[in-house]
Formats: sequence, C-alpha cells, structure tokens
Amino acid sequence: MHTTVGIIGGGPSGLLLARLLHQAGIDSVVLESRDRDYVERRQRAGILEQATVDALRAAGAGARLDAEGLPHDGIELRHDGRATRIDFPALTGGRRVWVYAQTEVVKDLVALQLAEGGPLHFEAEVTAVEGADTDRPLIRYTHEGREKTLTCDYVVGCDGYHGVTRHAVPDTERRTFERTYPYSWLGILAEAPPVYDELIYAHSERGFALASMRSPSVSRLYLQVPNGTDPADWPDERVWDELDARLALTAEPGWRLTRGTVTQKSVLPMRSSVTEPMRHGRVFLAGDAAHIVPPTGAKGLNLAAADVIVLARAFAHHAKTGSTELLDAYSDTCLRRVWRAEHFSYLMTTTLHADPDQSPFDTRLQQSQLDRIARSPHAAAELAENYTGLPVDA
Repeated sequence: MHTTVGIIGGGPSGLLLARLLHQAGIDSVVLESRDRDYVERRQRAGILEQATVDALRAAGAGARLDAEGLPHDGIELRHDGRATRIDFPALTGGRRVWVYAQTEVVKDLVALQLAEGGPLHFEAEVTAVEGADTDRPLIRYTHEGREKTLTCDYVVGCDGYHGVTRHAVPDTERRTFERTYPYSWLGILAEAPPVYDELIYAHSERGFALASMRSPSVSRLYLQVPNGTDPADWPDERVWDELDARLALTAEPGWRLTRGTVTQKSVLPMRSSVTEPMRHGRVFLAGDAAHIVPPTGAKGLNLAAADVIVLARAFAHHAKTGSTELLDAYSDTCLRRVWRAEHFSYLMTTTLHADPDQSPFDTRLQQSQLDRIARSPHAAAELAENYTGLPVDA
C-alpha cells in the first residue's frame, strides 16, 4: 500500500492533519496503535487557543465545539490574599480561549475521518520507519495480527515522545533539550459544578492549585504534590480539603468547594522537552514527538495543532506549486513558536509552584512577579497574549 502522507498517531494532531490534507485533496493514511475506545477516552488537555478553534472550525469539526464548548475571556490569579483577573479580549484585541476536552476534539475528528477521509487504522502498531533520506520512506507496522508495510512520499510522526518516529532522525543529528521539575500534579475529575466560571490559578505556601472544568457540571482540579506521589495516598476527602485550603486565598471565611463524586484521579509529572530538528529527510515530527511542555500554560495540544496547521499548509503549497520551500522551512517555523511557548510555560510553572528547595528569597521573587502582573497592564498583556496563543506562522 502507498500513500502521499503516512501519519503515525491518531491523536488530535494526527487526525487534524489528516483532515486538513483531505480538504486540500492530499491522500493520507493514519496508523494508531490503540483501539478507538481508548483514543476517545484518553484524558488530556482541555483548553483550546483561538487559532486551534479557528482551525477546527475550518476543518468542519466545530459544530459540537460551538454548541458545547465554554468560551473563556480570562483567568484569575490568586496570590498574597488577593485575586487578579486577566481580561483576555481587552488585552489581546479580542482573542479568547475555549474549554473543550481533548477527548471531544478526538471524537469529532475520528467521526469526520471515518465518514469522509482516508484510511484510519486503529490497533496498528508501528515498529519502524525506514528510508527517511529516500524519496519513498517506509512504515512497518502490525495490524490485525499481520505484519504490513506502508510506503509514503512523506511520513509525519504524531506518536509522542516514546513513539517510533523520533528515532528516524539519526542520533548524530537529533538534539533533545529537557528540564524535569521537582513536583507533579495530582489531578481529579469530579462530578461537581466548577468553583468559578473561569480558571483559577492559585499560588500559596502550601503549593499550587488549579481549578478548571470540563463542563458546567464536571470539574477538573489539580494540586501540586511531590514527585513520586501515589494517588492512593490521597483519599478524596484529603484532596478536597487541600483544594479548599489553597484556593481560599481570597474567599469569605468558611468558604468551601462544592464537592462531588471523584471519577478519576492521577498524578502527572512535570517536564519540558524540545527535540531539534523537527524534520529529517521526508520524515517530520509534530506534537509530543517533538516537544513537551508542563501543563501550566495550557500549550500542549495547541502547540501540536499549530505544528500540523503549518505542515498542512506546506503540503498544500507543494501540491499546488511543486515548491518545497515551506516544507523545508517547517522545522524552523515551528521551533520559533515552540520555544516561545516553552518559555511561557516555564515562567508560569516556576512562578506559581513552590519548589521544595526554594528559599524565602525565591518566594519573594515569585510574589514580586505576580504583583507586577496585577499592577502592570503591560505585564498582564504579555501573559494574555501568550496564553491565548501567538499567531500560527506559515
């Protein structure tokens, strides 16, 4: 079997790329190692930038997002006994973000791909990518109990940090820059109404807390915890009590969260990673295969979407003109945005979390930075611009 673009990974970036290519009249095949049920239930990001929403709408995947997604015009920072609201539209010329879970994005894109797009194979485990330097790279994979091959004009790896595609870039050319943070997030999904109509980021001496949501009746909440934390050591009541303590920085005495049934509990390690270059020969890396950010800045899914938007434009340009100019520029184009998002996520993370080894001096620096955001429209605008997302350059 042969296709123009072989896409490894059926998450949001791989599926969005397949959809954008389909609209441009470019054939593709998507290979996903997991089954459909797992892919559509995999809990990940929940915040979509303006550019991501615009791309999903243009791809024909915006109907349910517009009907069920929750547009947000700001976030609230809580620190030093006060709350500061960051007004996105006022500070960015009208941009905002949406709360719409990755699971729902994937469901929408899977449905479109199966109804209108090219082949989408679940439970297709890729074992190797060969011939990146040739004009016909090859993907080896196992599907329905048989070993198969797919030849392509191009291969795009949307298969994550631990996927096969990263290793198609030779060790002599591939550089990975990484940072591991000395804390993790304990996250819960709960059948409880959100504490507030926008996200709350709370900085306290007890550690960081985030109050988010998935819908008007489902809350997504996070606590900073030590690395290596076992979720079993945090019974539900303890989680709720600690969330109350960290979020009640500006609340009335006696304030408590509305508690509900916890349906999911997990620990998320925090790290940053960038792999360069994002292209070797006819193999391209996108999303987590090329970069990982701590979730504090809400960038992971959005960076992945930006990668494939840039790549789809480059493929369309090549198909129309025969020029490889945009394909050749792909890595440099994306890495400019990636490093900006990495820096923003790093600043948000290190400003809001309590490092277990930090000194009182470090804490004062954090408080000073949060105070500047609260007092300076310029500092607030910088945060709002980065949070809502920088333009996707092609």
